[in-house]
Amino acid sequence: MESRDSGVGSDAGTGRASGGASAGQQRVLEVLKRRGEATIPVLAGLLSLNVETVRYHVRGLEGSGYVERRGVRRVGPGRPELLYGLTSRAESLFPRAEGAVLGALAAHLKATGNESLLKAFFDDYIDARRAAAMERLEGLEGAARLAEAARILTELGFMATAESGRGRRPRLHLCHCPLRELVAETRIPCRAELGFIRDMLGEPLARLAYIPSGDATCSYRTRAS
Repeated sequence: MESRDSGVGSDAGTGRASGGASAGQQRVLEVLKRRGEATIPVLAGLLSLNVETVRYHVRGLEGSGYVERRGVRRVGPGRPELLYGLTSRAESLFPRAEGAVLGALAAHLKATGNESLLKAFFDDYIDARRAAAMERLEGLEGAARLAEAARILTELGFMATAESGRGRRPRLHLCHCPLRELVAETRIPCRAELGFIRDMLGEPLARLAYIPSGDATCSYRTRAS
């Protein structure tokens, strides 16, 4: 029987799934990705593993939110078998190229004198999210407003944390840049981000750290107007 390992797997750039799945789970994910859906006995046959080993891997992937039940399939006499497929969350485990494509697009727009189109896009992108953000922030002040702004930014992929008190002005730290490849080509997203944060907090901001400059975070503090 195959070892029921549960360690983190990493196969970046190989086309294989990773992101915390064990080697055995990765094989299950890859088969489901190629087939769309399958029963445990079918998976066992394709992977040359026994049914209980595959069932163990599938249960682990269900618990992680990467695999879901899709109904049942009857093959011959006896009890029908559960059918499994990948969830939308599982897509994050497979290689993606959006960042590189966005970076190449930005480089192309700059080279062809069309960078203004990118600015117009980000202006519209932020505008589409501003109203909902301001509604969530309505009536909040001080530390509560800062904390809610951090939650909004985290939902947008920035892994934001709020820091207030201790006798100094409040600070906001963005610990992740979800547009790293794009920002490598143009700072337009950074300017849009800064304007959005300023609108949410309702105060002028001073930048303390900047990921594109080699810092670990993009950090801001409020300052007197």
